[in-house]
Amino acid sequence: MSPMDTSASASTTLITADRLAAALAGERPPAVLDVRWQLGGPPGAEEYAAGHIPGAHFVDMNADLAAAPGPAGRHPLPDPAVFGAALRRAGVSAGREVVVLDGATSAAAARAWWLLRWAGHSRVRVLDGGLAAWTAAGFPLERQAPAPEQGDFVPVPGALPTLDAGTAAALGRTGVLLDARAGERYRGEVEPIDSRAGHIPGAVSAPTLDNLQPDGRFLPADELAERFAGLGVKPGAGPAVVGVYCGSGVTAAHELLALHLAGVEDVALYPGSWSEWSGQGDRPVATGPERG
Repeated sequence: MSPMDTSASASTTLITADRLAAALAGERPPAVLDVRWQLGGPPGAEEYAAGHIPGAHFVDMNADLAAAPGPAGRHPLPDPAVFGAALRRAGVSAGREVVVLDGATSAAAARAWWLLRWAGHSRVRVLDGGLAAWTAAGFPLERQAPAPEQGDFVPVPGALPTLDAGTAAALGRTGVLLDARAGERYRGEVEPIDSRAGHIPGAVSAPTLDNLQPDGRFLPADELAERFAGLGVKPGAGPAVVGVYCGSGVTAAHELLALHLAGVEDVALYPGSWSEWSGQGDRPVATGPERG
């Protein structure tokens, strides 16, 4: 990781509803990707059809931003060819800015933000507060989907670091491995989805909702930096020292976005996350409020 100007990080990573509206009215509007999704539904495509930002394209979490579920987890990294085709239909080109959004919390939008950067796109921002912020500002919605576009972006995976089960286990022993799920799932009190309850031994509980203000916008960068410092994340350590996981690699990207806003770079994502780990019967599981 390396320290950076957090105000500059926020300005190049987040965009307000007002600024997005101005950009869409400009000569070179960004490609806008609506990636609304939440575990258990309702389906994002239905919400998109009921009203979306004019010109925004819907990108499906399960079909476009992840491969089919299996031994590698519930949301493995997508096939680059499938991912790239979806992006190009949505107008994503190498030299065109991209704005991603979801309903409010940016939990799903962060997955698209991280994947685009992992695939080599350097100009990606998240609508802070999502569609809720857009409508609260009084901007209109439309129901008609735009025609498919012809972008030119070709993903080249590998621009950001990732973990597998083995390297995640090592970070739990020797570094800082953040668990982005809700605290009760970390502690093993409940597990509504995956095969076993608990957390990776040595992981630190760091729920993503603690990154947000009540309206779904991110906390100021200095508050995020203070939060992560309290969890043991120190600037300058590098991806071999800090990693993040969640249930299936979606909300972990939200934690990575918050770390980025706090000026902490090069943190590694464990894409398989708990859905992969818990499915491997030989992997140890810790429970309770401590790292284990």
